[in-house]
Amino acid sequence: MSKLNEKTAVVTGGGSGIGLAIARRLASEGASVVITGRRQAVLDEAVALLGDCAVGIVADVSKAASLEALYADVRRRFGRIDVLVANAGGGVHAPLGEITETQIDQQFSTNVKGVVLTIQGALSLFSPGSSVIIIGSTASKDPAPSMSIYGGTKAAIRNMVRSWVAELKGSGVRLNIVSPGPTNTDSLRESFGDKAEEGLAFLIAKSPLGRIGEPEEIASAVAFLASDEASYINGVELFADGGASQT
Repeated sequence: MSKLNEKTAVVTGGGSGIGLAIARRLASEGASVVITGRRQAVLDEAVALLGDCAVGIVADVSKAASLEALYADVRRRFGRIDVLVANAGGGVHAPLGEITETQIDQQFSTNVKGVVLTIQGALSLFSPGSSVIIIGSTASKDPAPSMSIYGGTKAAIRNMVRSWVAELKGSGVRLNIVSPGPTNTDSLRESFGDKAEEGLAFLIAKSPLGRIGEPEEIASAVAFLASDEASYINGVELFADGGASQT
């Protein structure tokens, strides 16, 4: 029997990149997977790849009403959530002196407010044994130059989890963070703009393993924390970065 057989998983931002890799891995472990995002066309393409085990539902994690509609649909279809992956998020490169108010608002709205609303809105769908995994970032402790706001949002998540683990005491719900290092996605390359090759070379040189990560490697860490094999792991921030943030 697959590790997540008969489980229901929700992956926010599951239409591309790390989120899609996570959805594929959870589906391969037997889960029924709901992926969310703001663009229907992207979700449709992802569902076509994932197959009959997947459903794509448009949702904006920064809006409580949008998440309320999402969870009402999940309840109607599946009745519960066994695995919730709060993956939706993003960052913008901007050095001090060039950070705009819009950039601050966008990153905190999705990366912090969005995580709060995503988890809070799903509470009534959890049961003992449910696993919540937030996708953080090594920027929570080692933000790159020009990524101060992004790093700040991810550090905020880490502190919120410290509180939430205590608040969920007795519920049987586990809450953990997977913090990827640089990962080979289109969004990483796009974040560097016309300096993509220079940026990637810097990240590779920093890595003790001499490379950046692959989305499937992040998905493996998530699948472990989602499974009963991690039944005694709660409140951790697992760095999946090849050791780069430790140097």
